Amino acid sequence: MAMTRSGRGRVRDARVLAAGLMLASTAATLSSSGAVRSAGPPRLPRVAVESVESVGFTVLDLDRSISFFRDVLTFDLEETAITGGETADPAQPVDPRTRVARMTLGDERLLLTEYVELKGRPFPADSRSNDLWFQHVAIIVSDMDRAYARLREHGVTPASRGGPQTLPDWNRNAGGIRAFYFRDPDGHFLEILQFPPDKGDPRWHARTDRLFLGIDHTAIVVSDTEASLRFYRDTLGFEVVGRSENHGPEQEALNHVPGARLRITTLKAASGPAIEFLEYLNPRDGRSYPVGTKPGDLVYWETALVVREDARPARPPRGDEPSSPLAEAPGQTDAVDGPKMTKLLRDPDGHAMKIKEKDRREQAIAPR
Repeated sequence: MAMTRSGRGRVRDARVLAAGLMLASTAATLSSSGAVRSAGPPRLPRVAVESVESVGFTVLDLDRSISFFRDVLTFDLEETAITGGETADPAQPVDPRTRVARMTLGDERLLLTEYVELKGRPFPADSRSNDLWFQHVAIIVSDMDRAYARLREHGVTPASRGGPQTLPDWNRNAGGIRAFYFRDPDGHFLEILQFPPDKGDPRWHARTDRLFLGIDHTAIVVSDTEASLRFYRDTLGFEVVGRSENHGPEQEALNHVPGARLRITTLKAASGPAIEFLEYLNPRDGRSYPVGTKPGDLVYWETALVVREDARPARPPRGDEPSSPLAEAPGQTDAVDGPKMTKLLRDPDGHAMKIKEKDRREQAIAPR
């Protein structure tokens, strides 16, 4: 279990947390650009992602969401912050005021952000698992039947058809996995998942009395696996660690998409949850990421990545050289803090990735 650094529930000054909490500073930059780029991955030099630091999304009522993740799914509240509002410099725009909570389950972090004055758009009423804005986190459980019973006891909204599904043995790379989709109070997709003994990270099979263990991966729907690999593997340095092609009645029920046939590709950094591509080979009618999406909208997710120290140049740059590989990226530069930079990028399908540099003086907040 990850330990809190400043006490659970302690409210810290926004100036201390704003650089570390990922959603708080993005509203002004994204709302000004509006449309989601879909012309391919940004052209930036290859960097080396060290860890997936956290996964987060926008919520309408932070207190309600904290209660859901804490009381139903047994996340711990690590810390909260209030960010944005008026600035000391009248020439600077006023950032939207947000309330942010960082929650942990095992070694993984989930960030929840509420925009206090600027409430965004809700999920489309007919949002489906094959739409390109789909993203979820997969929460590992030690006992699927007990976990499913707990969700039902708390009246959680299902997103799969029927109960938990066991993927068939003919699927060598996925056979025996048990999974179930459901929704949080705002409609975000979530998954509980249990691996059979021959699959999954060994830590998911350690003896424990806990029911909910941690976050194994965040899954995103992609339109073209090869285009996404050029962004995540070839540019960001993720490693492909798993592939499968899933179909059949169990997969259709899990995703609640008739005729579902998926190409699934799993990628990992050195630490943190994996990123899993879900490319629907059938049906091919998933809708594109909504144009004009802002961080206050509920479909907005953001995944925070930490870049390794060795991604920096070995020698100090000349005046005409960028100080970092990220400086050449065309995405939004959210913050420059001394030698560190935070850059917000969109992948080929519009999923938001915040890339954060880490220098030698900084204590890594990725779990040890």
